[in-house]
Amino acid sequence: MIGIVSIAAFSVAAAVLWLLLRSPLGARLVAVPSDERWHEQPTPTFGGVGIFAGFVAGIALALASGAVEWSGELGGILAGVTIVFVAGLVDDLWHLSPVAKLAAQITAAVVVLASGLNVEIVGNDLLAWAIGLLWLVGITNAFNLLDNMDGLAATLAIVSCGYFAIDALTEHENDTVLALALALGLACAAFLPFNLRPQRGASVFMGDSGAQTIGFGLASLALAASWTVAGTTVATILLPLLVLAIPILDTTLVTIARLVEKRPVTQGGRDHTSHRLVYYGLSETKAVLLLAIVSSAIGATALAYNVLDNGRLTAIGVLVTFVLLVQFGSFLSDLEERSRRGVEGPEPSLWRALIFEPRRLVEVLADFVIICASFLAAYLLAVGGTGTDYERSVYLSALPIVLGTRYVFFVALGVYRRVWRYATARDVVPIFLGCVGSAVVAFVILIALRPIGSFPALQIFVIDAVLCTVLVGASRLVLRLLPETVGQRGERTRVLIVGAGRAGRSLARELREGNEARVVGFLDDNPRVRRRRILGVSVVGSLDEAPRAIASTRAGEVLVTIPAAPQDRVDAVLHAAGAAGIPCRMVRRHVELSAREPVEAART
Repeated sequence: MIGIVSIAAFSVAAAVLWLLLRSPLGARLVAVPSDERWHEQPTPTFGGVGIFAGFVAGIALALASGAVEWSGELGGILAGVTIVFVAGLVDDLWHLSPVAKLAAQITAAVVVLASGLNVEIVGNDLLAWAIGLLWLVGITNAFNLLDNMDGLAATLAIVSCGYFAIDALTEHENDTVLALALALGLACAAFLPFNLRPQRGASVFMGDSGAQTIGFGLASLALAASWTVAGTTVATILLPLLVLAIPILDTTLVTIARLVEKRPVTQGGRDHTSHRLVYYGLSETKAVLLLAIVSSAIGATALAYNVLDNGRLTAIGVLVTFVLLVQFGSFLSDLEERSRRGVEGPEPSLWRALIFEPRRLVEVLADFVIICASFLAAYLLAVGGTGTDYERSVYLSALPIVLGTRYVFFVALGVYRRVWRYATARDVVPIFLGCVGSAVVAFVILIALRPIGSFPALQIFVIDAVLCTVLVGASRLVLRLLPETVGQRGERTRVLIVGAGRAGRSLARELREGNEARVVGFLDDNPRVRRRRILGVSVVGSLDEAPRAIASTRAGEVLVTIPAAPQDRVDAVLHAAGAAGIPCRMVRRHVELSAREPVEAART
């Protein structure tokens, strides 16, 4: 019977939009292009009217047919959605102040929570209300900000509604949630053909009325779907967070960026993730599709281990989730760097966006193994064995929390943005802070979610923080050394450097890091360094011994870093290289106070 919701919601939304496009009433709601907007021509903004009409029609028909029963929670959700829709429509017509819009959103949230839609993931009523208000208002504004490109907000809303509908059919059977998800998702689906039209431009925007209706509706769905269930598991808590991960992350990043730049958060702009994808090479359609793929993949992992409700599978789900997020973040960083340097290239493929930077993938996978092993070792040491059944159940509940919080800290502290091949001791500090900070947060989350009895949580988390810092730091050292070990297997130019001073040592480091040449020795007239090793490379003799040194080291090129040396000494080296039939280049290195990097000049 609930299938009729789909028919009513889609049909009514499409019909309302079609009629408004041909009605003089639609001319009153038009968005004019500006620097803060993405579109380039005046476009009607009454899409929210169609979405709201389809949503209400679907629920009304479901109630009339008996597919769902009336309840206080359903009434509260409908009332809350109506409040934010009206506020958004007024804003589209006459522009409300940010304070007025926030007041309307808070009022709608209070109505929903007062109707009986309680947050059961915490035991404290005051804290539960605070979480509920923050969630409802936050997701509403997240979708309001996300409505920045044709088809984006509606597409992600359809993906999210799909997962909430599947959850309502499987793990948390709930006809009301199913009807709400189908009504909202199909209303958005009816809007999409009017908004996402490649090569032609949108015929209508959803406006604030549509964005707020979608955001508040999805936030209410998330509460009704899982967070109102007593005894909520970690997987259940993660479901709405991961299903709505893209809007949450985009809003968080944009908010931080605007606060840093001292710009109003509520002011429009072209600094969203979707805009960056287009700036850095993707078409608008591909940008929307890519974000939809990422959202679908993250939602699928969340739903999978939520339905299966297994601690081990939850841990695997956390791994898959952060692999996707780190890969996607690395892809964005690469596109940004290419754009900054003005590097031209073909349009990036969607596959490359998801499977990008193999070394980052290795780091995330290695961290998964290390975090699991570290937490297991800490548990075995603290408990003195495998422990009781109850202790093992607490351990399995805590493991996904530790994984999730540690990955979040590592991402936030830039652990996956570092090039560990050039790492120093200072680069280990973020790893230490991430391990300690995540241990504290994970401990607080664990004791807030469930009773732990005699489980030695504090001792385990302390041991885990220390072990994980050591093991992750050691793994990065291995990753740092790996390129040199692998690179030595290939054919590289064997270079003999003339001059073991500062310029020579600096050049040796650069050649080693570039992995394109192998330094086989130094030549230097300083008797104090004769026959010694510098940076792991021997000083094989003085400049007079160039013929013997070239032969013994089998050098393929000579680089002279002391051009100020007596001309006869330099000529001896040049003649020796010429006799051996290998090139010899003079390398002059100048350091200017205004620059941080040496400027290199060379002549043959």
